[in-house]
Amino acid sequence: MTEPTLYDKSVAGRTAVDLPALDVPPASLPDDMLRHDNGLPELSQVDVVRHYLRLSQRNFGVETGFYPLGSCTMKYNPKTSEAIARLDGFAHTHPFQDPETVQANLAVMYRLQEWLREIGGFDSVSLQPAAGAHGELTGLLMIRAYHLDRGDGQRRKILIPDSAHGTNPASTSMAGFSVLQIPSDDRGNIDLQAVGAACDESVAGIMLTYPNTLGLLEEQIEEVTQLVHRCGGLVYGDGANMNALAGVIRPAELGVDVMHFNLHKTFSTPHGGGGPGSGPVAASATLADYLPGPVVGVDSTSDAGPPDHYRLVNPPSSIGRVCTFHGNFAMLVRAYAYIRMHGADGLRQNALHAVLNANYLRVKLRSTYPVPFDRINMHEFVCQGRIEGSNVRALDISKRLIDYGFHPPTNYFPLTVSEALMIEPTETESRETLDAFVDALLRIAAEAVENPVLLESAPHKAPIGRLDEVRAARRLVLHQRPATEPAIELE
Repeated sequence: MTEPTLYDKSVAGRTAVDLPALDVPPASLPDDMLRHDNGLPELSQVDVVRHYLRLSQRNFGVETGFYPLGSCTMKYNPKTSEAIARLDGFAHTHPFQDPETVQANLAVMYRLQEWLREIGGFDSVSLQPAAGAHGELTGLLMIRAYHLDRGDGQRRKILIPDSAHGTNPASTSMAGFSVLQIPSDDRGNIDLQAVGAACDESVAGIMLTYPNTLGLLEEQIEEVTQLVHRCGGLVYGDGANMNALAGVIRPAELGVDVMHFNLHKTFSTPHGGGGPGSGPVAASATLADYLPGPVVGVDSTSDAGPPDHYRLVNPPSSIGRVCTFHGNFAMLVRAYAYIRMHGADGLRQNALHAVLNANYLRVKLRSTYPVPFDRINMHEFVCQGRIEGSNVRALDISKRLIDYGFHPPTNYFPLTVSEALMIEPTETESRETLDAFVDALLRIAAEAVENPVLLESAPHKAPIGRLDEVRAARRLVLHQRPATEPAIELE
């Protein structure tokens, strides 16, 4: 049943709250500031509560079911981390406070910096960036500042593999660079010859997603970073996929100069609407001085002395602030709690389980859903929504998955694979959940041959059925309006 809007349920004169009587003389507002007819709905409190509760029960999230959204790492967020972030000492402090009054908060930030530095093998870390793509932009601005300081203003080109994350080209353009795309070879790796041919004095660096967006480790990663360094360029590592590497591989040891961490992907802070995001940036000795500030420094004391004293400092050649205050502090607390709970061995086991789960799904599905690069993958893999004997598409398969109670995987990305289904189970899912997901996809494959219309008209059990997506994009409904009012149609 369709849930009516609050405007549809409005009854003139109803109110949700009774305000107390004034205890001061009333004062008139200027007439030109009054809204005499604001058009807001009028409802009782119980109607409002029931409306939003019903909507929340229709929502699909990682706490209601399996969410195999490739490239996004939608995994369970431990409630312990949530409770810790809400402690008064964290939630009720203010960034304008004197650092002397928030030493414990600074201690958390400092230790998180150190743990991220160690996990990635880098020299220094800044917690400033507010999201993964923001971290990308930050790293590229650091690379830009480095080259300008050396008088290499001609280095305006960034190499980006076609297997990179989709935000990489946008971040490159925003940082003032131009993009040169590098193709993949027949095993899904960066084409080494193409990298070598592109490397000259105009190259500022390369952006590597590792593992790449196909879910594969680059088999010649060290040769790629050496080629770029040899021509004077630097290596940016998109650390969004550290979920597969934490405790196993340190990107800095492979030649990465600067990298961001997505705290929601690797360290289980809330994702999407549950955010806000956080994308700390780590740098090798080459770029450490360019990190955004402030970062947390420490005045160490002897073991017999008082506790360490923490302070906010700026790296000597810092590109400056990239975020208000000190980054999204509540997300930093959650990531700190997650790392502290798991420890080094736990983080490594998480990565290994994420890789195991993804390979389990690939092997179970590959005979029905073609896998273009059918070799050991990392935390995610890409198959194709092509069913032998049927013309259904990846979108139809994904819509039908909703009827089976599963959130669809990522569709049509990466762009290098036609009819792509990008699947990431994460380490938090059980074998029973993975088997149920496989069973649903195999049933859907059979339906695609026997009754393709069932897929093409799916979903059938969701609150809203199949939409005309082209019409929805062109005829925008941006606000509540009378039925007679025309929709906005784009040219």
